[in-house]
Amino acid sequence: MSSPVTEHISLVTSQLALLRQLEWRVRHAVENVLSGEYRSAFRGRGMEFDQVVKYTYGDDIRDIDWNVTARLGEPYRKKFIEEREVTVLIVFEDSVSLQFGSGAQSKREALLELAGLVMLLGAVNRDRVGFLHASEEGYTLKEPVRGRGQILHLAAQLLGKPAPAIENREAKSENALVPWRMLAHAAPRHSILIWLGDFPPRAAPEGWTVLTRRYNTMGFRVDDPWERELPGTGRLTAYDPVAGRLVNLNSASAAQRAAHAAWAAARNAGFKALFPNPLSRLTVRTDEERLEALVRFFHARMFAGNRR
Repeated sequence: MSSPVTEHISLVTSQLALLRQLEWRVRHAVENVLSGEYRSAFRGRGMEFDQVVKYTYGDDIRDIDWNVTARLGEPYRKKFIEEREVTVLIVFEDSVSLQFGSGAQSKREALLELAGLVMLLGAVNRDRVGFLHASEEGYTLKEPVRGRGQILHLAAQLLGKPAPAIENREAKSENALVPWRMLAHAAPRHSILIWLGDFPPRAAPEGWTVLTRRYNTMGFRVDDPWERELPGTGRLTAYDPVAGRLVNLNSASAAQRAAHAAWAAARNAGFKALFPNPLSRLTVRTDEERLEALVRFFHARMFAGNRR
């Protein structure tokens, strides 16, 4: 009879094998498709201060040093140099709602794959990568590390995290225990914080404003096709994980479709409120190729950066 420790080691080992299979695709994307766009898309304005220089036409007015300008009587701006490495902090909010799936893959499986791909991108680009996994049962924080081997093992640990239990739901909270205040000290200033979750309609977490000032924040979520649009007419058979059996579902009524539309609108509004910049949020379907979605995301950020 295997112990929980043995089962966990076996699961992490299997996830390592999966990650190594994905790694060659990530390397190909970085070397042949993304090129320098991954790094440029992630850098944003996360720079290290260098010196103060005279402002010239075309410089970014956001960099003007108003104290120096007032003292010298002519405009001066702050000049920055790029940091040598990027630190990426993955925040995976593992809510029970992620275990839903109307197709071959659940939202949780798809979101974990998306998290793994981002961590592999960091490994290929020689960045530092860490993660925080949070569920209603607690959280695990792994400080950012560098190096292919360490990041691969870190990603395998995240992908190997067991899903939150769904039994006795009425006795548990539906919110993951994310230590938002502690996250302000989990990575250097100007790091990339990528929050992956289900993003139900709710208020911003306490301390979120501080995090958006300290980090370059992004939000990634995965949608099931049924969340975009309820199934059509006719009877459908689905598995109820709470009851542990198959159930028959009749086609949704007009009232149910209206309630679903209102819920979807509120969810989208909440997601946009957390990440007002459309280039800071990514939504991927469970039946969509995740790496291709990431490539499009980085292309869009790079293109917008070039236009500024």
